[in-house]
Amino acid sequence: MINRLQIEKRERETLAGYAALSAESRGRIYPQDEHPLRTAYQRDRDRIVHSSAFRRMEYKTQVFIPHLADHFRTRLTHTIEVAQIARTLARNLRVNEDLTEAIALVHDLGHTPFGHSGEDVLNELLADFGGFNHNRQSLRVVDLLEERYPDHPGLNLTYEVREGIARHETRGGVVGPEFHSDERPTLEAALVDKADELAYSAHDVDDGLSSGLITVDDLRPLSIWDNEAGPFRSADAGQYDSDGDLLRRRLARYLINRIATDLLETTSGRLSEYGITDLASLRKAPYAVCGYSVGMEPQVAELKQALRTRLYRHPRLLLMADQAHRVIRRLFAKLTSDPQLMPPRFQSMLQEQPVQIVAADYIAGMTDRFAEKLAEQHS
Repeated sequence: MINRLQIEKRERETLAGYAALSAESRGRIYPQDEHPLRTAYQRDRDRIVHSSAFRRMEYKTQVFIPHLADHFRTRLTHTIEVAQIARTLARNLRVNEDLTEAIALVHDLGHTPFGHSGEDVLNELLADFGGFNHNRQSLRVVDLLEERYPDHPGLNLTYEVREGIARHETRGGVVGPEFHSDERPTLEAALVDKADELAYSAHDVDDGLSSGLITVDDLRPLSIWDNEAGPFRSADAGQYDSDGDLLRRRLARYLINRIATDLLETTSGRLSEYGITDLASLRKAPYAVCGYSVGMEPQVAELKQALRTRLYRHPRLLLMADQAHRVIRRLFAKLTSDPQLMPPRFQSMLQEQPVQIVAADYIAGMTDRFAEKLAEQHS
């Protein structure tokens, strides 16, 4: 049987010098004894997976409302895809897979129902209270809102996992005083940022084509497809064009393979170029270490812009966003005017927090269908 000390020893022997080692974590808010069998980051991963907020992601929108069709990605399946991609990247760069997986699994825990539409309306409603940001909310979930232990609130995760949440940059990072702004995050955290971007770009192409809201012709002009070796090459395009399902899956697969390979090669080159040999030098690196090549950067940006224009702003999705706004506004108005409608746990928070913040905490934790049901009850 392998114990924690043996796993930590294996990390020191096999991981790169710039990896974040479990035995060298900066620790937890509430000190506790180490587990005899699991490292600190393995323990964090398990706490995240067993949390209520993690399970609720199964019924939270990614792009398409889950109950419209069973095969569209939800916030949970997106998270699983991010973790899978991130672990592959971490393994290839010899950094800590357990830390990478934990950050990937936790990074969207604070997302609202109805995807970014829900976040946008809560951000407006909390304008006088600093707005709403799902990164900051994820920290609130793991530090305060989850209840699993009698002696402290939250999940009591390690600094490095919490830093991965706070420094998540895909839609505006949140860097509090606890997370040193003059330091770069671990490479594990940076890889999750890119894995998140890569996962949603690829699976939104897949789901977008499956839904019929975008077509292959919408995507064909993009420069990210290699005309000589890409998914539209003439040598075998016919067999894929005859089956739309096969073609869309081939496109998603191609995006993941091409972008991930570029990311690995570019990041590996920068590690050598910048002389990164340990975690300290990584944190003090003059430029971002994890990233795309000069050629890939504009291609990824063009792909994301095409998805914003043709998919995310599609009239059908905008209609769903309007409905989401109405549901959340109705809930927010009702709960702030009558806080007794919230569960006792949230009512007790009113002793220390403004009712608007507590109502947002309650709403942000809801699944899509629960929010809709509750809004109907109080319409």
